[in-house]
Amino acid sequence: MSPSRISSRIRRIKPSPSSAAADRFAELRREGRDIVNLAIGEPDFDTPAHIRRAGCGAIERGETRYTPVAGTLAMREAIAAKLKRENGLDYRPREIIVTCGAKHALFNALSVTVEAGHEVIVPAPFWVSYPDMVLACDGTPVIVACREEDDFRLTPEALEAAITPATRWLVFNSPTNPTGTTYTEPQLRALADVLLRHPQVMVLADDIYEHIRFDGASPRHLLAIEPALRERMLVVNGVSKTYAMTGWRIGYAAGPADIVAALDMLQSQSTSGVCSVSQAAAVEALNTETAFLPDWVATYRHRRDTAVRLLNDIPGIRARAPGGAFYLYPHCGGLIGKRTPEGKTLETDNDVVIHLLEAGGVMVLAGTAYGVSPYFRMSTATSVELIEEGCRRIAKAVAMLH
Repeated sequence: MSPSRISSRIRRIKPSPSSAAADRFAELRREGRDIVNLAIGEPDFDTPAHIRRAGCGAIERGETRYTPVAGTLAMREAIAAKLKRENGLDYRPREIIVTCGAKHALFNALSVTVEAGHEVIVPAPFWVSYPDMVLACDGTPVIVACREEDDFRLTPEALEAAITPATRWLVFNSPTNPTGTTYTEPQLRALADVLLRHPQVMVLADDIYEHIRFDGASPRHLLAIEPALRERMLVVNGVSKTYAMTGWRIGYAAGPADIVAALDMLQSQSTSGVCSVSQAAAVEALNTETAFLPDWVATYRHRRDTAVRLLNDIPGIRARAPGGAFYLYPHCGGLIGKRTPEGKTLETDNDVVIHLLEAGGVMVLAGTAYGVSPYFRMSTATSVELIEEGCRRIAKAVAMLH
């Protein structure tokens, strides 16, 4: 297809590295390759049985027709109750919209608020889609590198320095993908103080990993700490990570009525309402006890600890224990400059990742895609046995280097 037939806003973005990794893994498997996949960020647990039954019940009751664009009233009421109960946030159903996953909510939010000349602050390491979403909406992503010695947190000083009169949004994700970074209440307070000095800056809060934390704390939301940000914040979340419902494609956004109305209008002319069956299942998820969650989090913690221990035994790799999510972001700078048995010098973390795949049969993602090098992202959303095997393969591939 001729590039001239594709719009400039699409030509300026690139495919998602996570999706590309999934496609590459499937391709290698079809070729008969034995690959340990530590690249995909998806819970390996099944959706809990009571949630699955709610979806089946909706089908049997004939709840298979179009839903309101913003979502069923039952779904929006369940979201409002969840936000009040778990986050201390008050939203009415008309201030909430249901979307086809949290990613859909994030993209649409940028679509209805960002124009050419607007800047969006994206702390790095970042989820790979944030900058490209901004670019697709004609905005300018302003990447703010967060240092490992700060646990990859956005500091108040770095935020202050990045804000200009053109700043439209701060994208704020915690716990983060890919580093698992979490924030304490004083750290959130310090960021809120900066934001209060710049009333033109809105906050796009991506809370999708909120319940996967390893400190045992019930974290306070940035908006609960500083309610004055309410008219400047869009709270985005979903059921994918907490409830292992990635394929159900349910996300949501809660925020100022004018932004939610604009999201509703855009969605009415694009995807329209979200799957009725998925919404029925998500209502059950949000309205019932999460008795399974402590065990899941304990399992994620054990996997994290196993991977950190094994990776830190490999010369040239340094791994820190993240505070949440189910990823590691190991530093691989000690491998840069080494040569493969074929004589190729590893010059970037992408070279390292390719070597681990080709020589070790293990798939991870290069830190280049996440905005800070030389690192790689490794998912721990898989069994301990696969993590152990993957780390053995990484160690074997590293031992081949000169």
